[in-house]
Amino acid sequence: MPFEDLGTPSLLLNRDICEENCRVMQERAQGAGVRLRPHMKTAKSIEVYKMATRGGFEGITVSTLAEADFFANAGVKDILYAVGIVPGKLAAAQKIQDKGVKLSLITDNVAVITALDAEAERLGTTFPVAVEIDCGGGRGGVLPESADLLDLARALKSSRRLSFEGVLTHAGHSYAYSSAGEIAEVAEQERLGVVSAAVRLRKAGFACPLVSAGSTPTAVFARSFEGLSEIRPGVYMFGDVDQLCIGTCKADEIAATVLTSVIGHNRSSQRLLVDAGGLALSKDISASIFTSQSGYGLVCKLDGTIIDDFFVEGVHQEHGLIASLSGDLCFESYPVGSRLRILPIHSCMTVAAYEHYEVHDSPGSLIARWSRVNGW
Repeated sequence: MPFEDLGTPSLLLNRDICEENCRVMQERAQGAGVRLRPHMKTAKSIEVYKMATRGGFEGITVSTLAEADFFANAGVKDILYAVGIVPGKLAAAQKIQDKGVKLSLITDNVAVITALDAEAERLGTTFPVAVEIDCGGGRGGVLPESADLLDLARALKSSRRLSFEGVLTHAGHSYAYSSAGEIAEVAEQERLGVVSAAVRLRKAGFACPLVSAGSTPTAVFARSFEGLSEIRPGVYMFGDVDQLCIGTCKADEIAATVLTSVIGHNRSSQRLLVDAGGLALSKDISASIFTSQSGYGLVCKLDGTIIDDFFVEGVHQEHGLIASLSGDLCFESYPVGSRLRILPIHSCMTVAAYEHYEVHDSPGSLIARWSRVNGW
């Protein structure tokens, strides 16, 4: 039986699927004439980084300074920290940059630029900084047509220690749609938002080399990348049930799964108990906006075949409760001690609970253990 020597819960990664997912996205970016700057916030792995950048641009996106340091130590030289910077993190960022890294920062706040400039002066260092654009997601960033955009560029241009890198955006609201046509429209909104900001800046006399966009849904379904310099998808490397519902991947293109043991039969409630609970799977139920039959994860046999009738209906800290849509859990087919695999709802959240991947090939042979970085 494959994976028989692993403890549970364990995080499995199918190398072959991951590698193919990376190849497809790299070809899409190159075919469109843009750089792929993969977002490593999901994988957080050197080995996956090498897959994602193979044959292309070697720069990456990260979401924490811990990730930036991890990849800098592995020799990555171009890193975009795509979360708004605060002055208190600049000393840590400097230590990463001192390793020979171009570490690009982002902001949407003029007062922060003033404080960053003063802190960079104190530290005796410099940083490239990009302006974050809100393309409709309503999270961070300034609107492309706002006066704030030019004020930010002026503040960066007049600063002593910061240089203006360009503009970037992220269409996080693309995750609210499940049809290719709807997501393509969001992708166009994303593209036009950041490109129009770049055009405004250039007309005002500011060089704007970086025009960066991207989420996995928009990278997959965009009709055009015209005017962009790069795209920054991330979860495409692994896929998940969210992406399955959105349509960016098929079930057999989900690379990361959670190995779990059956630990009990609750016959009164007709539930299978497993040892993958909220900590092992996360409590993300984002796919529920598309289907009521996903819960906290879909259930597979040990060979990866989806059990169509099963899903993780509920989780406690260390317990998962598997329900059957038909009400028939076939307890005799899944005795206590037997093993199942769970397809995560949101890979980024699920894999964050683990320190390493148990890497296997498509036939099911374990071939490696890959470390990953966690924390901030």
